[in-house]
Amino acid sequence: MTPRAALAPLVAGSTWRRGVFLLLGGVLALPYGLLGVTFVQLLTGSEIPRPLVFALLVIALVIAVVPLLLDGSRALEIAAVRALLGVDLPDPAPGHSGDRDTRLRSALWIATHLIIGALVMVALITAVPMALAFIAQQFGIGADLVSRERFGPLDGRDTGWLTLTGVVLLVGLGYAVAGLGALAGSMAPVLLGPAPAERIAALEVRATRLAERNRLARELHDSVGHALTVATLQAGAAREVLDTDREFVRRALTAIEEAGRTAMDELDHVLGLLRETGGDRPAVAPQRTLADLDRLVSDARATGLAVHAHRAGDVSQVPSVVSREGYRIVQEGLTNAARYGHGPVTLRLDLHPDALELELANAVRHACRADAGRADPGRGGRGLDGMRERVLLLGGRLSVGPDGGRWLIRARLPYEGTR
Repeated sequence: MTPRAALAPLVAGSTWRRGVFLLLGGVLALPYGLLGVTFVQLLTGSEIPRPLVFALLVIALVIAVVPLLLDGSRALEIAAVRALLGVDLPDPAPGHSGDRDTRLRSALWIATHLIIGALVMVALITAVPMALAFIAQQFGIGADLVSRERFGPLDGRDTGWLTLTGVVLLVGLGYAVAGLGALAGSMAPVLLGPAPAERIAALEVRATRLAERNRLARELHDSVGHALTVATLQAGAAREVLDTDREFVRRALTAIEEAGRTAMDELDHVLGLLRETGGDRPAVAPQRTLADLDRLVSDARATGLAVHAHRAGDVSQVPSVVSREGYRIVQEGLTNAARYGHGPVTLRLDLHPDALELELANAVRHACRADAGRADPGRGGRGLDGMRERVLLLGGRLSVGPDGGRWLIRARLPYEGTR
């Protein structure tokens, strides 16, 4: 080991931060020390009856121990460990109270922090002034004070040995702080780390966040993708008859305008959920449900796609979450039919007492694969994956694939547990 490597712990910034962390424990230990000195004086004196002193001692011990077991004390220690020891510990799970094992580990950590911090503080108060006095007397500063004292085998005449002792004391204290700080950093995850229940709670929060992100991604894909498909097909058809059928061009432009306005409304809704402006009240726009199915079918027909819709039952009786997901599934099916299909689309909705069943069928072009999304994941695959996720979240069933020259989508969405 080179001298530079040996001296590196003494000048490293991490050592100084660890020293501050240890001294913080010493500062927190001061009230405990004063309390201990007070009770020693009370027990050694004879003015106050012993039973009263012991009663006060029990009360003081309870007051002293309770802070070690509080969740707030653990949170403060975690913040200090992150800032001063550089250990990346997660914050306690919000709304989750620590169990007995977590509280005991936290109490052990805090007690150890206070004890070691008190020892380091005592060492700094005693050893550092002594070491500086030993070194200073070598240069004639305070030599009279040191010459009248004896320090073990050394006295004031051993100026060289006293100076060496002072240097050793300072260097040893630096290495002790670095070592104790490194030990605290290695033990912090063990004593302050999350308990199994907190890990499970954090995973649940993460899973919920990812599920919400996936849901918003599906919403964007389905709504904006459908609007772009309508606009693209209408624009292409209008270009073909631009000089011969001005009325059709006018209707196409109107359809493009309506599709763009709808997409902007739904995009604003999703971005409002992501931004959560105004505290916990995000910008909300009405979400599409099966009640908007007629308009969806009309938009699809406006692109030139023939849609034959058959509906059995009252869609207003469908639970809102099932109605929303059913609408999105139909929307994605019509979008894919307009982009990749051939011929009319047959749409059937059957409302049963316990489930919604829907079916979309259309012929496919022979020039391309029926599942164009699988052939080109950047085009249609996300939509089919979104359908599967929607059905899976509702505990339903979905079948998608070719069926005798047709492309068939059949889904069953149960009502149970969704109202």
